[in-house]
Amino acid sequence: MNSDINEIQVACFRLGDDIYAADIMRIKGIIRPLKLTTLPKAPVFVEGVINLRGDVIPVVDLRSRFDFPRRANDQSTRLLIVKVACQLIGLVVDEVTEVITVPVKDIKPAPQLAAGIGAEYLVGVCLVKESMVMLLNLDRIISAREADELGLLEMAKKG
Repeated sequence: MNSDINEIQVACFRLGDDIYAADIMRIKGIIRPLKLTTLPKAPVFVEGVINLRGDVIPVVDLRSRFDFPRRANDQSTRLLIVKVACQLIGLVVDEVTEVITVPVKDIKPAPQLAAGIGAEYLVGVCLVKESMVMLLNLDRIISAREADELGLLEMAKKG
């Protein structure tokens, strides 16, 4: 991280009872779920693709990615449109709660957990109003291999 940066702004969102956050500089939009087109042979955590203003965007269910129980979309379900590996992807989250500013000095390393979400998906954790907020490492949500596969799927969809 750049040592000149003292704080970052993050968008907080809920997955089940837990609160996660992503750097708002990486978020291109927050939208309600759109009609999905499923993709054959896509990874299990990829729900399909959406057409957002002419862009074909893969949609990743973060619950599936983290091996959490699936949940039906409801009124509060949102898609975070983020840039990962030079590609836009949509992340399905239960609810977007707020945008907060976090002092960089308050971010602690992610705990190495034996069970649950692996620390490889996290940049770190911080306390916000007595709640533990887990900061997502967006670059790790999809591996380079998976990004390549999704790129190929996208090209197949266009062709």
